[in-house]
Amino acid sequence: MRYQGKITKWKDDQGFGFITPNGSRNQVFVHIKSFENRQRRPEGNEIVTYEISTDTKGRTQAQRVAFVGEHLPSVFSFGYSNAPFILITLFLIFVAGLAFAHKLPFSVLWFYLVASAISFISYSLDKSAAQNDQWRISESTLHLFGVVGGWPGALAAQRLLRHKSKKRSFQIQFWATVILNCSALGWLFLSSGAKIFRSILGVM
Repeated sequence: MRYQGKITKWKDDQGFGFITPNGSRNQVFVHIKSFENRQRRPEGNEIVTYEISTDTKGRTQAQRVAFVGEHLPSVFSFGYSNAPFILITLFLIFVAGLAFAHKLPFSVLWFYLVASAISFISYSLDKSAAQNDQWRISESTLHLFGVVGGWPGALAAQRLLRHKSKKRSFQIQFWATVILNCSALGWLFLSSGAKIFRSILGVM
């Protein structure tokens, strides 16, 4: 039997929350693994349908949870899920191309790779800490890693680990760091190009 209710409490960092059934005040525990659509994380106040089960300790919890009015994506639909990785790949290829063309120092490419690895590891540690109720890495630190060049690794971690990918305020700040970093890269590229142009004029 399926029930309907509203997600009235949700702790995204810990991956669980509570559903208040229609016509009742008795909240039902729900874990992120119980949602049928794993590509969408709840934010709170969504209307859902679910089934009831009990865990090994006899506690009631929701299972097979689905968002009302949502059509589950086809298993053959890869467009959206692959888009971040396409962006990361194209960006790194672009930076590598500039480095091989001697329009950017190779150190810039290596810096992006190292910073991305550090960002990915940081997201992984933060998610593990959230699940185990341990000391967390602050969001400002995660954004700092992104703005200095680790955003490709951060974006990969958000999608692969499903961490911080649905928190709207975090995503707004994250994409702001991406824009800032790309703007800085553009300035560096133009500055390098201007130096090359001036050197050519000096030879002529």
